[in-house]
Amino acid sequence: MKMKREQTQAWVVDMQERLLPAMSQPARLTEQAGKLLRGLRLLEIPLTVSQQYTRGLGMTVPSIREAAGQDAYLEKLSFSCLGEPEMQARLEAFPERKTVVLLGIEAHICVLQTALDLKAAGYEPVVAADCVDSRKPLDREVALRRMEQEGIRLTTVEACLFELLERAGTDLFRQISRLIK
Repeated sequence: MKMKREQTQAWVVDMQERLLPAMSQPARLTEQAGKLLRGLRLLEIPLTVSQQYTRGLGMTVPSIREAAGQDAYLEKLSFSCLGEPEMQARLEAFPERKTVVLLGIEAHICVLQTALDLKAAGYEPVVAADCVDSRKPLDREVALRRMEQEGIRLTTVEACLFELLERAGTDLFRQISRLIK
């Protein structure tokens, strides 16, 4: 099933100051996530940003805050974003947007559990595979395989943005094309 712009929202999961440097490929992750977030903003896709235990893990990294264009971050202690009432309320604030693009860390914990809970709640989680990471590459790899086994769709930055864009020859197409080059 193809993603539609008017039916999609996106969640950034726990890309925080003390957690991101421990990932297996933090520079690649930050670069790809920045591209995706800038593109999603151009497409006017609503974004939600979570932070796991901010006091211990710090704020969302500045480059991701800038790319997301958000000042409001939702605190969580539950590994799954859906384990927090504020996150659940944010999800339900967009009742027509049942597709949820996920990116963030760690792939095998918070991203996986959020994706599984979204699917169980009747949403269509779509994980940007080039925008998720874990400390250990094997954990990331197994998490992506598990997501596929559970019927969760995977995508990439470029595939996601062009799928939501749907057509070339527009100013928005040119802006998105510049982002991904």
